[in-house]
Amino acid sequence: MYVTALLALIAALLFAPATAGGASLEEAVAADYDRYLEDLFVHFHRNPELSFREHQTAARMSEELEALGVEVIEGVGGTGVVGMLSNGDGPLVLVRADMDGLPIEEDSGLSYASTATQVDITGEERPVMHACGHDVHITSLVGTARRLVRMKDAWSGTVMFVVQPAEERIGGAKAMLEDGLYERFGVPDYALAFHVSAGAPAGKIMAREGLLYSSSDSVDITVYGVGAHGASPHKGKDPIYIASRIVVALQGLVSRELSPLEPGVVTVGSFHAGFKHNIIPDQAKLELTVRADTEATRAKLLTGIERTVEGVARSAGLPEDMLPKVDLSIEATPTTSNDEALARRIRAAFERELGADALYDKPREGMGAEDFAYFVQTPHKVPGFYFSVGGTAQAELDAEAEGGPSVPSHHSPFFKIEPRPAVTAGTQAMTVAVLELLGTS
Repeated sequence: MYVTALLALIAALLFAPATAGGASLEEAVAADYDRYLEDLFVHFHRNPELSFREHQTAARMSEELEALGVEVIEGVGGTGVVGMLSNGDGPLVLVRADMDGLPIEEDSGLSYASTATQVDITGEERPVMHACGHDVHITSLVGTARRLVRMKDAWSGTVMFVVQPAEERIGGAKAMLEDGLYERFGVPDYALAFHVSAGAPAGKIMAREGLLYSSSDSVDITVYGVGAHGASPHKGKDPIYIASRIVVALQGLVSRELSPLEPGVVTVGSFHAGFKHNIIPDQAKLELTVRADTEATRAKLLTGIERTVEGVARSAGLPEDMLPKVDLSIEATPTTSNDEALARRIRAAFERELGADALYDKPREGMGAEDFAYFVQTPHKVPGFYFSVGGTAQAELDAEAEGGPSVPSHHSPFFKIEPRPAVTAGTQAMTVAVLELLGTS
């Protein structure tokens, strides 16, 4: 690993464009992409790994950062990597990129499509795909590190590069913090991250104030019953019937207990019970995702789920010792919001350095979630800024708008990103954001 890192460092020093020597940031990043980052992106796309199983990805990211002279610490929060780049006195800025893939079999048609499989944390072997663009994020983090190392005369302070596991299970950020991220490396003065978006034009930057992502809670419900013959339902307690009533009753939490102007989602994504036509089983399992835009709404939905489940079970005649089990501790993250003053500051820097035409905006289209929230929320209250980078060719978006083929969404087997504009725009924008916060000029 160290021989490879040394060779990479020598190559970087010999061939890297010197931004300070005349090349613009855009030109330097473009040259870096052609010379180095394109191959790195293809490597990551071809070799995705599942949440908390990102061993090879973490090793490669460590190698890339070490080759640049960044001090690297591995194994933070499981497979997480932290790289510290110090350059004199100044603020501490956290730059985060998530690295996990998804258990999806890729069908994108790309020449470098993933054919990987991996055993996940439950012990099941799954196909693996970068179906959410995390390969763009980690490639751009390397690109940003390469630029900052070569522009040390333009900034002063410390950058904490955080290569985070398990964003898809909304557990990696929390795991890194619980492993002492801030106690070991310092509480950052600012935290930055971005996400590539298949729903926006490739290379365009979306930078907004306020709320970006909803909270997300995964909820498991186990409904107990008494098994019996399907021809004699009165001899048992049918958990499928009880669970079905729970599914229907839960929809009333949003439609009848929240204001029509108060966003909320309760979706039952999995319902498993039984194993034969004529046998009433003794158990049914439901898996839910719950989304909200405020902590008050989040609490209202979660307490409402517990109340509704218990109420339906009691109305079905289940005794106290057979009431359903509701587990709210599976996967959870609060809302993600940008610090408004910081967002205005960095957006102004984007306009100044990248041009107003580089910016793009569109309304939220759903209630997606992000565990970047853990890095910025209580108890530390770090000012955070999270932006998006478009990843789909404008022609494809125009064709969709005119009734043509739909652009594949994130988490789809057909998902794909235009890597060059996405990686270069993400690298430029993140470099600009860090220089805005640490710049010496």
